Amino acid sequence: MEENWSAMQQKAVKWIQEAGELLRASLEESLIIETKSNPNDLVTEMDFKIERLLTKKIMEEYPGHRILGEEEAGADIMDTDDIIWIIDPIDGTTNFVHQQFNFAVSLAVFENGIGKVGIVYDVMADEWFTALEGRGAYRNDVKLPKLKPGELKESIVGINARWIKNEKIPYARQMRNIVDESRSTRAYGSAAIELCYVACGRLDSYVNLWLAPWDFAGAEVLLREVGADISTIDNQRPSMLEKGPYLAGRPGLQEKVRGMLNS
Repeated sequence: MEENWSAMQQKAVKWIQEAGELLRASLEESLIIETKSNPNDLVTEMDFKIERLLTKKIMEEYPGHRILGEEEAGADIMDTDDIIWIIDPIDGTTNFVHQQFNFAVSLAVFENGIGKVGIVYDVMADEWFTALEGRGAYRNDVKLPKLKPGELKESIVGINARWIKNEKIPYARQMRNIVDESRSTRAYGSAAIELCYVACGRLDSYVNLWLAPWDFAGAEVLLREVGADISTIDNQRPSMLEKGPYLAGRPGLQEKVRGMLNS
């Protein structure tokens, strides 16, 4: 039976609205904060609470679907067959903890590796980025135009300063060259939001050496709908199962960025 992707998106938006309300309310309380892979990799009880909420909703409505989440769900998923929901309950947890701004709930639905539904909700800005495969991408209710080609010298690049300050990090020199040639750079602390900013033209290019599928999945559906160039450094499709480099931006511009990274 063919899936009703539009109905699926509408249900997911309602669930994410509920999640957003819980997140905003939680900012008035004392959070339990822990670390994961390193002292800067934060997780709160709300990360788990939101992922469990969305997982419960999905399983009740679509019991035959699989779920891949940042915190708990889908650790045993080894392929992209059938329908997979990909969840990042709080993308930008450090912002959530320290700034109480610039964090998002990201959700995507992929079928056999192809993005069908993408949603990124910037909770504090109350800004929705949504997309359905073949039906365009939207910021709130405004359809986003296709991206036009760009030149690096006229572009704002999303890049984290941590990638360029340490000579031990691969591509540090090449990324400094990209920074030098660009008009300016930005780092907002949420990959999902930054990738949506590429989709809507607030950023022209985005470079990250280490993204997980849940970081980019929701935004990737939007990016493909607006014609963004998406790749790894070696111009492959980013993995939907493993962490790795992720580049996205205007067509033409990304060819330049990839070339500089490989120089």
